Amino acid sequence: MKKAFLRVANYKQLWQRTWRIGLQVIAALFLTSLAWVLVYRWVAPPATWIMLERRAHPPVGKGYYGIVQDGRRIRYDFKTIGEVTPQLPLALIAAEDQRFLLHHGFDFDALVKAAKRNMKSDDKVVGGSTISQQVAKNVFLWHGRSYVRKGLEAYFTVLIELLWNKRRIMEMYMNVAEMGDCTFGAEAASQRYFHKSANRLTPPEAALLAGVLPNPLRFRASNPGPAARAKQQRVLRNMRRLGGTTYVKEILEN
Repeated sequence: MKKAFLRVANYKQLWQRTWRIGLQVIAALFLTSLAWVLVYRWVAPPATWIMLERRAHPPVGKGYYGIVQDGRRIRYDFKTIGEVTPQLPLALIAAEDQRFLLHHGFDFDALVKAAKRNMKSDDKVVGGSTISQQVAKNVFLWHGRSYVRKGLEAYFTVLIELLWNKRRIMEMYMNVAEMGDCTFGAEAASQRYFHKSANRLTPPEAALLAGVLPNPLRFRASNPGPAARAKQQRVLRNMRRLGGTTYVKEILEN
């Protein structure tokens, strides 16, 4: 009887110790992630996991363009939102997230519409991610599809919406979004495809860069095909419908 009592007591102590350690680990991870997000509120990321992955391994897929096989080097030049043409953030919103200024990280209407379209289609998956969700994925996470990554994406989306403003979210998005193999951000893409700085992009060029974002390895910003041109025209129409660059002033004031 005494041995059984001691065994139960030992199990109880072990469980309490494990629980305390678990809570300490969770608290440490939370504080680390909080500090990470806060630092990036003012500091440009030196690199992201996706950049490191791209540098190490060329992407493999049918129909990919501009893949660098040897001497892989990341093109990445962080610019503030005031250092690029206002056409660029306007084009990104017009292409990716037209409710960017209205939602708080998640656009549930877009998610429902995407789910309905995917249920009707057998071959093409339509996403409903906001710009905030894409920033969370591009800055803090890795490529892949899993419930763990989606959960972390939602967690970091909440953090950046709480700790950053819309200006910083847009600034981060236009700098870390993949715009071609080993090419990240609008400045690097503008230099690679148009041989000029992102502050000199015309509306059609900004629309073309934004239009290839769903899959920048398949759609070409340089020598674009019919699909990329069609997307460019849709983005230009949305840019005009949003009211042009006067719409961007709301981002700058946020």
